[in-house]
Amino acid sequence: MAQLNKIRAAVFAVDGVEESELTEPVKALCDAGVQVEVISLKPGKIQAFKHHDKTFKINVDRTLNEAAPDDYQVLLLPGGALNADAARIEPRVREFVRSFELAGKPMAVICHAPWLLVSAGLVKGRTLTGYKTIEDDIRNAGGNWVDREVVVDGNWVTSRKPSDLPAFIREMLKAISDYQSRGRLEKAA
Repeated sequence: MAQLNKIRAAVFAVDGVEESELTEPVKALCDAGVQVEVISLKPGKIQAFKHHDKTFKINVDRTLNEAAPDDYQVLLLPGGALNADAARIEPRVREFVRSFELAGKPMAVICHAPWLLVSAGLVKGRTLTGYKTIEDDIRNAGGNWVDREVVVDGNWVTSRKPSDLPAFIREMLKAISDYQSRGRLEKAA
């Protein structure tokens, strides 16, 4: 796989993000040369969790008001039920996510984060996975939910839970590399 050092990734998360679903993909992106920024609704730090238990706080690089989708070539949406549920009700978050989809940019979405795709009105006709408790939401929104560790559908890479991270990370990096090799990713500013 080619070095991805011309790529910028937006990682959107709020309080309640599942720690490993943010930190492990971010580490893999950074190791591949991707410039990563954690974006949230407010400045400062966000509270990470390991399922129901608080872990540590994660630094926010930019607020959503300071970030423009055109500045990034990739979107990572980590899970965590609290994180995804709080984010999906924000119109600005839904618009941010829709911007990546409209541009056909790679999106890596895990666990409860497909709720953002549902709330943004994007899942109809798409095949994806997510945590088992959101299966009905995906199906009710017209999506085809499947129980697999990783699903690639066009520009989307989705997974179910932290134990799926190795497959999720592998397919996320492959999707970015493939997209870059097709010349579709603009160079980072």
